[in-house]
Amino acid sequence: MIAEVIVDVSTYHVDRPFDYQVPAEWINVIEAGCRVKVPFGARNVLGFVIGLKKETDIPLHKLKPITQILDMEPVLTEEMLQLARWLKNHTICYEIDALQVMLPSALRAKYEKIIKLQAPQSLPEEVQAIFGKRQQANFKEFERAGLLPLLKQLVAQESVTIDNVVKQQGNVKEIRMVKITEDQHLIEKVIEQSSRAVKQRLLLQWMCQHLGEVLSPQQIYDETGVSSAVLEAVIAKGAAQFIREEVYRDPFTKEVSRTHSLQLTEEQLVALQAITAAMEQPKGQTFLLHGVTGSGKTEIYLQSIQKVLEEGKEAIMLVPEISLTPQMTERFRSRFGEMVAVMHSGLSVGEKYDEWRKVQQGKVKVVVGARSAIFAPFTNIGLIILDEEHESTYKQEDSPRYHARDVAIWRSGFYQCPVILGSATPALESYARAKKGVYTLLSLKHRALHQTLPTVFIADMREELRQGNRSMFSVSLIEAMRLRLEKKEQMVLFLNRRGYSSFVLCRDCGTVVQCPNCDISLTYHRTTEKLKCHYCGYEEHIPQTCPQCQSDHIRYFGTGTQKVEEEIYKLFPEARVLRMDVDTTRHKGAHEEILQTFGEGQADILLGTQMIAKGLDFPNITLVGVLSADTSLHLPDYRAAERTFQLLTQVSGRAGRHNKPGEVIIQTYTPEHYAIELAKTQDYEPFYEREMFLRRRSSYPPYYFVALVQISHEDVMMAAEYAGRVADWLRGNLSNQAAIIGPTTASIARLQNRYRYQCLIKYKIEPNLIPVLQRLLAMYRAEWIKQGILMTVDLDPSTI
Repeated sequence: MIAEVIVDVSTYHVDRPFDYQVPAEWINVIEAGCRVKVPFGARNVLGFVIGLKKETDIPLHKLKPITQILDMEPVLTEEMLQLARWLKNHTICYEIDALQVMLPSALRAKYEKIIKLQAPQSLPEEVQAIFGKRQQANFKEFERAGLLPLLKQLVAQESVTIDNVVKQQGNVKEIRMVKITEDQHLIEKVIEQSSRAVKQRLLLQWMCQHLGEVLSPQQIYDETGVSSAVLEAVIAKGAAQFIREEVYRDPFTKEVSRTHSLQLTEEQLVALQAITAAMEQPKGQTFLLHGVTGSGKTEIYLQSIQKVLEEGKEAIMLVPEISLTPQMTERFRSRFGEMVAVMHSGLSVGEKYDEWRKVQQGKVKVVVGARSAIFAPFTNIGLIILDEEHESTYKQEDSPRYHARDVAIWRSGFYQCPVILGSATPALESYARAKKGVYTLLSLKHRALHQTLPTVFIADMREELRQGNRSMFSVSLIEAMRLRLEKKEQMVLFLNRRGYSSFVLCRDCGTVVQCPNCDISLTYHRTTEKLKCHYCGYEEHIPQTCPQCQSDHIRYFGTGTQKVEEEIYKLFPEARVLRMDVDTTRHKGAHEEILQTFGEGQADILLGTQMIAKGLDFPNITLVGVLSADTSLHLPDYRAAERTFQLLTQVSGRAGRHNKPGEVIIQTYTPEHYAIELAKTQDYEPFYEREMFLRRRSSYPPYYFVALVQISHEDVMMAAEYAGRVADWLRGNLSNQAAIIGPTTASIARLQNRYRYQCLIKYKIEPNLIPVLQRLLAMYRAEWIKQGILMTVDLDPSTI
């Protein structure tokens, strides 16, 4: 038998399946989707079996045999193998990258395979010889003895189980348990021997009622009142034994109480009926659930998933930020209990691996997680949901550069199940598709609990400046904050920037302290008294004098979250402030801790960056302050207005979600901008029409598709030269229907000491695009890479 293997080598020349011979003893063991070790050149490398066949064009004497099988059960299903091939073409990546992205990092790490005994009585002699008196043995012992086919049978009979031990996390997590013997005569014999030991006799009589049970020592102490010394004495006499039992690492830090389905509004009911009707038809249908903030989209998700579970199927629920995962997971666990697994980057390697195994082994039916959870290894998916579908975090910036929405729609086609894309502010592309009938539009125009939308006030900071207010807070915001503190209500202050000040500037010569590796100013961080680059991680101490003119008139400019926190304490010394940004959420579980503290009313003000802008639902928040609405408005990006509108609408929606009315104050220097004016009333339709008019006039998505080719080099002249070559080559090989813009410098012209140039391809229909870009990449990989050039291709860039 011949195995087709994709090897773990990310280079152009080997991005194809290689044929390897399957040794005779493994013919009944190996399956497509298993990982293997194969000889490749002078070394052994990891590989994925993507197919098995009986014939090959390569002479048999030249075929190398597989050296090791890493999985008795495939880690990738046939669907995943097909998805990897689609990702390879859709994102122009190496197939090995597409395969690796679907697995938890534990399976990409070094690990050992351990065989665990489940039913010792039914084992053949040669297997019993390997175990001896142990409860577990190493996979390599079976491999050396040539017993893999027999091992596969034992796994199928559930006589043994196979576990991967993640090396960098130590062992599979185990706890000490007590297994009581099943032999009642043995216990009675021990009772006779223990006639004088009253406590031991008591324990042994209790054990007679619990023959064969596995219990924790603590349970035995609690139920019998005996001490650990008594238990150990009984175990020494053979009535029971200590065993090690594996437990899953628990990523959930707190208990939740069960909740039940809520009464739906008429709008919610119409949406739910449309989704459940689609579940009964065998076709993949995409719904765009467009509902104002607080309209009850989450309840529709929960009740849709309930229907899926009743049919015995599985569901994937994606959220855009780790900070949203704790709240969403809590809601799902309180509704569906232990059937929920969580997958996101905030978990440890071991926790990620355990959650992935729960899914793969069918122990859970619902996955809640960030972008990578879209690859959850379910085999009977009934529904996929993307909450806040407009968020750019659903796009992966490294290879493979996939968008979770595209993967969700592909998987829905495979399983013939619906996809729900939910948002108060959908991406223009999604809304345009819904308008054209590609997606089915479901609208929720009113808040679910019949509350009104918050009152929004725009504070013109130019006017504040004219009136002598140089503070970062407008007079109206200060008054609103004072009122909330008096009423013991909570508030959220939003600033799309972290650190203390944006930049450090010399007032004599105008020099801004720059990162030496990137064309970006350094950010001042008060807690460490350092300047940091948020792109490459460079740090330096704050200069006492200007590095250019040696003047000591060096000052901090701009506003960061740390500086805002300090100002709040000056204005309101009694206020309890929680800051939530990348700096305060570095340690594991920090998001959950901060949100729990705020939810319990232990703080008055939640101050943060965009991670607090969406998804949060606390009844006591009655004020939202946006300190600088212009931050994202003036970026050199055609999506700047759309992102500003989305952000302002989302953060405004945190106020007044329950019985108390909400107020929002948006501070801006450009109050007349349509994105800010329309965010005030949460008017999505007028914004959509206005923005679509501008996009049509400028030939941008959704009227055109765009692809981005970026070239970088440590020498600016080399980067410019090769970018020019790329632009010329594309013009000569693409049709006249595609417009090539550039080469131009990237928005950040230098990053990590590399100068960056880019070419933008705009097109409506360009059938040759992917073949042409593949040829360009082949040319780059064969020749240019030797010159130190780095080139990336993104078919759906989130920023340009």
